[in-house]
Amino acid sequence: MPLVPAQPPAARWQRRKDARPQEIVTAALAVFGERGYAATRLDDVARVAGVTKGTLYLYFPNKEELFKAVIRDTLVPALDRIADAPAAATAAEAIARMVGAFQGLAASPIAAIPKIVIGESGNFPELARFYLDEVVGRGLDVIRKILQRGVDSGEFRPLDAEHAAYCAVAPLVVALLWTHAFGPVAARPLDIGALCRAHLDLMLTGLLPREAAP
Repeated sequence: MPLVPAQPPAARWQRRKDARPQEIVTAALAVFGERGYAATRLDDVARVAGVTKGTLYLYFPNKEELFKAVIRDTLVPALDRIADAPAAATAAEAIARMVGAFQGLAASPIAAIPKIVIGESGNFPELARFYLDEVVGRGLDVIRKILQRGVDSGEFRPLDAEHAAYCAVAPLVVALLWTHAFGPVAARPLDIGALCRAHLDLMLTGLLPREAAP
């Protein structure tokens, strides 16, 4: 599969210097998504970004730091938006917002990152540790707080929010892995939207107090 072609670079005087890091990160996401971490070369990222390799090194000293920047600039802000949801929203609305945000991510190039990290974690444990701290740990903490908030307010039944958070996120992560691992060869593609709706329905029904559950 060919690499994502570079967009024709704008004239040097038309490009804002402060836009270059984001352009490089965007190009890196495309190349990492297509080739994986190990096979990606910084020369390819520079070409897709429309910059020289020397310019790329001005902002990112090596491939590992570039991959970390991709995670910080794409997945982390999405988690922060969920965490910063208005306090007036109910816990159920916060859960629905979380699932909706995931559905948006699943349709973007960002969706390739979990498969890359999991697939190459054995060879690059430092990246796995970074992803665990910056994305997995942060995401689980956001979900745990939403669940605990629902329990404390009586909106949800008493439960172990710490471990229920894993149950809430696991089907969504599996959906991403399924799409990227089996999607290209599956006769019937996975409908992410339908999966999200089913997961939300099952989750909210299970979270309701026993007497309120249908």
